[in-house]
Amino acid sequence: MNRCLVSLKPPLLALALVAMTALTSAAAMAQGLMRPFPKTALRGLLEVTAPPQVLLNGKPARLSPGARIKGTNNLIVMSGTLVRQQVLVNYVADSQGMLHEVWILTPAEAQQKRPGLETISNIRFESDVGATPPENQ
Repeated sequence: MNRCLVSLKPPLLALALVAMTALTSAAAMAQGLMRPFPKTALRGLLEVTAPPQVLLNGKPARLSPGARIKGTNNLIVMSGTLVRQQVLVNYVADSQGMLHEVWILTPAEAQQKRPGLETISNIRFESDVGATPPENQ
């Protein structure tokens, strides 16, 4: 005798759980909650050239074999969909220097300060050094 009136088959149950997880994460992002990034995450400008080849801050880099790119809604984004697009990201590299975890930033997340995308310049001004200019004679 079957006493369970409504039974979900395992594939339907898995699909229902995935849908609820997606709705929950989308609702959390809509409320403006910030994603928790690792302390080791750096900021960069990513451009996918030909997956797994990328440009990170204008320099050649490579995605690791198990790289995960998460969009602004925290869902996985395939690297092929980002070809020739420049996106501001937080990233974590693996021990070989390849990009392993990448998060595409929302405008609110981009406002947060994070190391990694500093402007590099070989031009120095006296005001930067703190020295006073010599007197004209």
